[in-house]
Amino acid sequence: MGSRLISKARICLKPLSPVFHQGSSGLFTIKTVASLSKSPNLPIAARTLCIDGTKPSRQTDRRIRGQTDGPGGFKNKTIRHREEEEWRDGASEGRQRPSFPKSVFAAGTAKRTTEMLRRKAASAYQEEEEEEEEKGGGEPAGRAARGAGKVPPPERPLSAAEWRKLRESSANPQRFEVQMMAALFISGAELDIAKSLLTFVATETGTLSYQLLLRYLTLCVSGGHDDEVSDVYGIMRGSFPSLDTGASSLFIKSFSRTERWREAVSILQEVNKVLTPATRNYGDAIAGALLHGDTATAWALYDEVIEKGLSPQQETWDTLFKGGVREEAEGLSGSDFQERLLSILLYMRNNQVYPQQSLAGSIKTWFESLAGQKWRGSWTSVNPKGVCRCCGSELESIQLTNEEYQQLKERVMTDIIQGRDVFNKTTPEELQRFKTFVKKKPPFDVVVDGLNVANIIRGKQSETLLAVVSELERQGQTVLVLGRKHMLQPSRSWDRHNMNLIQQKAHCFFTENISEDDPFLLYATLHSGNHCRFVSRDLMRDHKACLPDGATRRLFFKWQRGHQLVVDGYIVVGRRVRFQSIPSYDTIVQTAGDSWHIPYDDTEDRSTYEVPQRWLCLTKTH
Repeated sequence: MGSRLISKARICLKPLSPVFHQGSSGLFTIKTVASLSKSPNLPIAARTLCIDGTKPSRQTDRRIRGQTDGPGGFKNKTIRHREEEEWRDGASEGRQRPSFPKSVFAAGTAKRTTEMLRRKAASAYQEEEEEEEEKGGGEPAGRAARGAGKVPPPERPLSAAEWRKLRESSANPQRFEVQMMAALFISGAELDIAKSLLTFVATETGTLSYQLLLRYLTLCVSGGHDDEVSDVYGIMRGSFPSLDTGASSLFIKSFSRTERWREAVSILQEVNKVLTPATRNYGDAIAGALLHGDTATAWALYDEVIEKGLSPQQETWDTLFKGGVREEAEGLSGSDFQERLLSILLYMRNNQVYPQQSLAGSIKTWFESLAGQKWRGSWTSVNPKGVCRCCGSELESIQLTNEEYQQLKERVMTDIIQGRDVFNKTTPEELQRFKTFVKKKPPFDVVVDGLNVANIIRGKQSETLLAVVSELERQGQTVLVLGRKHMLQPSRSWDRHNMNLIQQKAHCFFTENISEDDPFLLYATLHSGNHCRFVSRDLMRDHKACLPDGATRRLFFKWQRGHQLVVDGYIVVGRRVRFQSIPSYDTIVQTAGDSWHIPYDDTEDRSTYEVPQRWLCLTKTH
């Protein structure tokens, strides 16, 4: 570290079996004649350095891996809502009308709603704080105590005396060096500051723990200090019988950027003997192979990812397409290489994956680089009728084919309607009574989740439901309203007159109060045929999760987007009820030979159940 960390080492330890990803205990005694860094804080005389061999817990291991997983060192998490009630409010509050139809499935809707709820919660919290201050005459005790004892990281390397003083001021001196190293990583501190901390710990205690070295390694890798990583690798390999997945991931990432990239592949294979490596590890190794011109190894590793049923990282695809551009520029790319890259697009289609904008840019560049093929790429959108605004091509329909519909219907009936958990919220007798009821009725055009719709405006449930049913009747639809028996009991929320009118305008079925509506809604909608739609604000994510495989879940999502009606905005008495537009086209990677249409992510706000609104249009000119 600076100068070589160890020139000669003698490791004294009890015999241990080097089992990967298991902790080891004990002290490893290393006599060193070299300094830890260029810092003058180490005495000239050689000291005995003991490295604590205790491995981090699984929790620590996951935390370290999280620092290397995802853009910026942190893994992106899916946004989930507590409530779906204010979708439209959140999507429209303070914003201009978008150029495409509003939809609960449009990218960014969930994030905007979450931000709106957060702002409201923060405003309410601030008001409570102000009230507390007025009552107590000062700052709340909890806020004053919060963060007490935390020591901020220094902005320059410190001497041993300065580190000692800083540790004494810490609230947890026993964990000071580990917490400080983590703080240095988070703050993006200079490497020399971290080196001075290691020097202090070595001279003060003669001990460096595995956790401390691991955090130092994280800092080195994130800062691109690959030479320093090589020194740490020598120490950890020589001092510990095995490495945990966090350390292995960091070494793979660093070595893949250097001439030691083949060692990154070796570490990956070592991990693979015990557990399935993360796709991030594969991605780093693939990038290393391509960077150093070994396309055969890169594609072999990519094939391993697919064979293991893993979903490749978008950065990996980006690397492969950029590698294809380089191959074309050098005249080395053949039809096999092109077929491999096209297979990535088919994978995206079959797995409903949407490339991020940077990856879409690399795809566009690759197509336009193909010698003699004259591809032209354009950024565009699709009109409500499903026609590309750039080339005029009509995109694939959102409606399921008869074969797809029958397949989905069978799976939903088996895994959701008759699944093992359905009778926790209903009874076999009630479900059979409902099936008999549906068979005696004509096919429905629309099925309404009555309680879900009624609660759009609290306190006016029956009035709200009546407005929605009246609008559907006005459109000439045959309507089924699903409700619960308590809705028939006159109350302030459930006006008897309104409920009578609803039963005159629509077929109605009222379940027991403890029953769950969704299985009945799905059964009635699918039983009525592919034309039947349903009205609900529920996104059905729990029910989609009950389906047995990814292909069926994607089919369910496609059917849902083509059949779910959601009320648009507020319901005002005396005014027409509006519903959000249902798209006529499917948002999926598609090709017609001389053209490709690729929906891509132009925002970081998209939740997993939302679809992009922007497209890459690729056409071949003749």
